[in-house]
Formats: sequence, structure tokens, C-alpha cells
Amino acid sequence: MANGDLTALMTRIGDDAAAAAGALSRAGRAAKDAALRAAAGELRARSGQILSDNAADLGDARNASASAALLDRLGLDDARIEAMARGLEDIAALPDPIGTVTAEWQRPNGLVIQRVRVPLGVIGIVYESRPNVTADAGALCLKSGNAAILRCGSESVRSSTAIHRCLVAGLAAADLPETAVQLVPTTDRAAVGLMLGGLNGRIDVLVPRGGKSLVERVRREARVPVIGHLEGNCHVYVDRAADLAMARAIVRNSKLRRTGVCGAAETLLIDAGCAATHLAPIVRDLIDAGCEVRGDPRVLAADPRVRPATEEDWRSEYLDAVIAARVVDGVDAAIAHIARYGSAHTESIVTTDVAAAERFLSRVDSAIVLHNASTQFADGGEFGMGGEIGISTDRFHARGPVGVEQLTSYKYVVRGSGQVRP
Repeated sequence: MANGDLTALMTRIGDDAAAAAGALSRAGRAAKDAALRAAAGELRARSGQILSDNAADLGDARNASASAALLDRLGLDDARIEAMARGLEDIAALPDPIGTVTAEWQRPNGLVIQRVRVPLGVIGIVYESRPNVTADAGALCLKSGNAAILRCGSESVRSSTAIHRCLVAGLAAADLPETAVQLVPTTDRAAVGLMLGGLNGRIDVLVPRGGKSLVERVRREARVPVIGHLEGNCHVYVDRAADLAMARAIVRNSKLRRTGVCGAAETLLIDAGCAATHLAPIVRDLIDAGCEVRGDPRVLAADPRVRPATEEDWRSEYLDAVIAARVVDGVDAAIAHIARYGSAHTESIVTTDVAAAERFLSRVDSAIVLHNASTQFADGGEFGMGGEIGISTDRFHARGPVGVEQLTSYKYVVRGSGQVRP
């Protein structure tokens, strides 16, 4: 597409999104929820076409020698489509955050001040291989009164387009602007650059969902605020007081339930105090299940199939069936390792020692910390938020799963009775 044509296209998309955002900010809960439920029905009704389009995307990805992790993120089946539909219905069932009074107080002069939730405006989402992001992001933006501009990766364009049609049909059924959720209709990479520039002030926030190179580019070049995380280098620490059966189950699930999600564990830390009893069984479980283990000298000694770990392994987000493993001297050493190498995403401690657990939970500075639970619970849906637009490792505005409430800002509404300032 010629540069002039692309610029005109993206400018029109930005203008349409800004107009739709104004309409959505005034829309009531009933209309937004009706659109979401109608879109869920369309996902179910059009599942055959969605799967057909997804099969074509998968075929192209395989021909391009895509990794197993990418194919897993890209692939859809009946269960995943049903999960998307249920996700839209779950979001519809959430309270409407817009207009919620989060605080109220009265000043001595009689002024009544309220802090009230409002939408952010227009949210641009740039993502790669997961077509389900089309449904999740569009639905969360709609529920929170924001217009969305979605730009999917070329590998998922057919699947994402099919899903987007369902959202548009839902908007039309509820008599809401069909431009409230737009999918950029080109895979031209220059479209991303225009979004990063803010589309002449039309985009208020950007959310990147994808690999490290995409997120780095967005953070480096964006001229508008960005919500998201760069990497998900997540840890499971098995404490000396861990129940072995529980530890084995949590470690295996954290790493292998889905290796391509950002909440998958990438590093295993095992307390020296239980290494004699816990290390070999846990490592054996992982390797027998097809996971490559890269370990320090004490882990290497536990199983001849372990490969030596390098310094880079402690910093790596594999998004694949690979995990780095190290023996550490207690909970403080585990906390220190995470502080040095972690990405502030999600960390879990497995222990029956309440004091050790509380020390870990209070001192690990990550967006999500868990006790006796899999890191794969790092998900807005699992948090009861209906879904998420991503996981944020930022320390301002939003942190952790970014759901409906996190896609809002606030304003102050002040009511008086004639007061003037002396």
C-alpha cells in the first residue's frame, strides 16, 4: 500500500475511533452488555468459518517453519472458541465501571467532591499470533467505554478478521457504532509505526501483546502512554518445607500446561534444604514430560539428562518446553535471585511454612506473587476479571492483569452551593 493511501486509511480509522469513543462513553450498561452477548452468539454461530480461516493461518505458519510455541498460540479449536464466547459473556456480567464513584468526601466549606471512573478514550492494541486477543481486547475496551484499534500480526490475520466480524455484528445488534472496535485491514508494518505516533492525537494508550522485539519497539517508539510487560521470566521457588507431591504438580503445571503464555514458569529454584528429596523427582517429571532442563552443578548432578545452564538462561523467557533450574540457600537467596534476574511478572513459592511464604510474598516485587499455586493463574479470567488485555509490570496506573477496571481513569466531580474561594 502506498504511503499516502496508508496514512489516509489510518487517519480515518483514528477519526472513526475517536467519534465512537465519545458515543461509548455515553452508552449505558445495557447496550454494551447486549453487544457483548450478541458477539458471543456470533462466535458460536460462525465457529466453522473461524476454524477454517484459522486452519489457513496455521498452514501458512507451518510452511514458514513456525515454532511449536507459536503454533500453540495461533491455534484454535472448538474449546478455545467456546472459551472466547464465555469470556465475552463473563465480561458482560461484570459491573459497569464507568460512572462508579470510587471516593466521596465533603469539605468544611460545604463542597462535595467525588472521584468518578471514566474511560481512557481510544486504546490501540498491537499483537502478534494469538487471535483470541481480538475478542478479549475488543470486549474489555467496549465494556470499559473505550474505542479499540486492533492491529494483529500477519500470521493470524484470517483468524482475527473472522473473530472481529463477530464483534462488529454484536455492536450492530446493540445499535452501537461499528467503528467502536476496528481491526486494521492491512499487514503493512508501517501501520504500526503510525499507531505508535498516536494517529494525530487520536490514540490515548497503546497496549503491546507479543514477543520481546515487538514490545521493545513499542516502548521505544511510542509517543503515547504504553501499558504492558516486556518479558515474563516467571519463577517457582520450592522451599524446604514444601510438600513434595504439591511441588511436583505445581512445577509441572507452571511450566508445561501451556509453554507459550507469559505466565509460564521459566526458572525453577529449589531450596538446598530439600534438594536431597525434592530435586531429582521434580527434574525427572519435567524431563519425562518432554521439557529440557538447564541446570547449575547441583541440578546437573540430579539427572544425567540435564544440560548446563549459562548466565543467559537465568534471564531467559523461553516460551517453550525449556526451563532453567538452580539450587538456592533458602528463601532469601530465592528472593535475591528473582530480584536480580526476574522481569517483575509472576513468581510462586511452594511451602507449608507460613512465615517463609509471607516473607516471599511481601519482599518479591513482582506484579503477581503466589503461594502454593501455579504461575499459570497469572490471567485476568482466573482472577475473576472476565478477561485481560495483558499483564502489566509497570508500577503506575495499572499493574498485573489489565481488565475492565484498569482500562479506566477518573475525574473529580465537585458540587457546591455558591462557594467562592477567599
